[in-house]
Amino acid sequence: MATLNWLQRTLRGPIVWATNRYASRPNRLRIFESLSKLYAAITDGEKAKGPLIPFDAASGKFIIFSDQHKGGRNGADDFVMSETVYLQALQHYHDEGYHFIGLGDCEELWENTWMAVKKAHKPSFEQEKKFIDAGLFTKVFGNHDLQWQEDPFAPIFLKEVYGTNVPIYEGVVLQTNVGGHQIHLFCTHGHQGDEVSDGNWFSKFFVSRIWAPLQAFVQINPNTPAYDNGLKTTHNRLMQEWSAAQNGLLLITGHTHQPVFESLTHLERLYRRLLLARQAADAPLCTELEQEIQLRKQEYKTVSDQYLSLQPCYFNTGCCCFSDGDITGIEIADSSLRLVKWKKVDGTAHRQVLEETPLADLLLAVTTPEESNWT
Repeated sequence: MATLNWLQRTLRGPIVWATNRYASRPNRLRIFESLSKLYAAITDGEKAKGPLIPFDAASGKFIIFSDQHKGGRNGADDFVMSETVYLQALQHYHDEGYHFIGLGDCEELWENTWMAVKKAHKPSFEQEKKFIDAGLFTKVFGNHDLQWQEDPFAPIFLKEVYGTNVPIYEGVVLQTNVGGHQIHLFCTHGHQGDEVSDGNWFSKFFVSRIWAPLQAFVQINPNTPAYDNGLKTTHNRLMQEWSAAQNGLLLITGHTHQPVFESLTHLERLYRRLLLARQAADAPLCTELEQEIQLRKQEYKTVSDQYLSLQPCYFNTGCCCFSDGDITGIEIADSSLRLVKWKKVDGTAHRQVLEETPLADLLLAVTTPEESNWT
């Protein structure tokens, strides 16, 4: 045990560096072209790319989780710590009649065979099947479960665990009307246009042959809130830039494992709230926010220079494999959009609303797209 602890302390830095190096290399032009092409395909009716789902803003309910990375239940399986919370959260959403969207990287198929994942996570597949049986399930592939798009046997594999045919999409567009105006919520994993993650063979080789065995041996999970770097920030910024150039559109992705709401990370929203509290001369609130900021600085290493003026058009689910067992996701319900966290307290999963904004307010903010010169 002492040797393992020493290895974990010694290798944590290099492993996080390697994860940064081989997890993301966003390319602006490729990202913009890929997102535009996919969005156009779905809205033009190319059903193989993804469905266009109309819903009533007041009564429609969606929960969007991504990046579970369900593995082989070994030292490299980042999902194990979050499994209990995930299962209880899904039971809640099933009972409440939510439509469940799995927004990619739900299975970790770079590091594991399908047979290993299927055997290891039967409870999760059974819980997800409840949404299928209710006709309230949409599955999107990411880069780590790209096999669902590429493998001709994928439909057979998924039928093994779900008991029925499950279509796999690259994205989904949710369409509703607020105050007589249409708004689109474009949901996709977010790896499109990423030079390392978007179908890159070397990334798969590194993860499956080098990273996975090493992680299994030393049992280090880099998916902590503190796991953040310039690449993540760059990726989120490019997603925000693309969505800001659209009209009447909100973009929801996963991929980075970093929750984002209204184009801002939690730390950036705290800074904005602090400025408003200072303007209002609310000393107690200022003290509370300053303390919270000092804590969150350990989780987010970068703050955008434009955090006060970014158009609130981009959202990120975070992930379902944080090392502390928490999971985050995006809810759409009661004519609002919410960033939620589920965490285990005394063995029971508890839901916490981190951020919430009415769709009507978001629509007002995104009906005038920002100028973009990416073409």
